[in-house]
Amino acid sequence: MSGFDIAATLLVVAKAPIAGFAKTRLTPPLSPAEAASLAADALLDTLAAVRLSGVRYAVVAWTGDLDRAEQAEDLAVALRDFAVIPQRGNDFGQRLANAHADAARFGLPVLQIGMDTPQAGPELLGAAARLLVDTGDSVLGFAADGGWWALGLPDPRPARLLTEVPMSTDRTGEHTRNMLHRCEYRVRELPILTDVDYYHDALAVAAECTGRFARTVGDLERVSQ
Repeated sequence: MSGFDIAATLLVVAKAPIAGFAKTRLTPPLSPAEAASLAADALLDTLAAVRLSGVRYAVVAWTGDLDRAEQAEDLAVALRDFAVIPQRGNDFGQRLANAHADAARFGLPVLQIGMDTPQAGPELLGAAARLLVDTGDSVLGFAADGGWWALGLPDPRPARLLTEVPMSTDRTGEHTRNMLHRCEYRVRELPILTDVDYYHDALAVAAECTGRFARTVGDLERVSQ
């Protein structure tokens, strides 16, 4: 994919990978610092994929103290290529809705992802953004645990209804799809991906990708043997 030819905004919702606060379900077997560092790897791989996806604008909705994060220097360098906006809201649904509204300032459809799917490479992200732009429909990428890893909206207004969707449940994806149908959107489904929540997820995802995340998981596995 050459140039920035996809007339869309790719939004990454991310939080600072701080030991003891990020990816706590990876401990054990990982230490809090190892878990946070692996989260940083996943985010860095995601940011690299976004840069190569061909979308016109790239935005990160950020929360947390970057200075306290694992791999803070590398993250600071990577974030220079993005418009960084603060997350706003009292709960996750509010933060997602506000992030969509803020990212829509460029006047283009918004494809939102998180930082837990480093296997989503530039080709997949570019194809998802292209589907959003070319069809004018919504796009939704279900996660294997019943949630979702990507949500694309041609208009930010339906995102306000995310405040009514129960988050972090095994039916979050289903509820989100129903919300989109209520807004009279056709839903184009993306491939199902595994979110990295537990260590067995990390092993499965590392087997599907290359990059910092996969290398770190490989190193951790070698040390544990």
